[in-house]
Amino acid sequence: MGILKTAAKVGVASSVHGRVQRRQQMRWAAEDQRLQAAAPPPPPSPAAPVAGPEVDSGERLAQLKLLGELKDSGVLTEFEFESEKHKLLGL
Repeated sequence: MGILKTAAKVGVASSVHGRVQRRQQMRWAAEDQRLQAAAPPPPPSPAAPVAGPEVDSGERLAQLKLLGELKDSGVLTEFEFESEKHKLLGL
């Protein structure tokens, strides 16, 4: 009879533990969603220097490479990359 009582206690404990864990996960997920909804948008990424008439083609090439690296690393979105590239090339 002792084994049956132990098995019943283990079953009840497992059930309670599972319910508590699910409730905590639901609360944490709701808290994460609330915080993400309330979080301010990320600050705008720094703009690449705009090429002026004094910028030679070597400097433009270096700036284009920097823009490409920023896009590849995820700092710039595709839209931001294209926008800065057009500014840089004067298009």
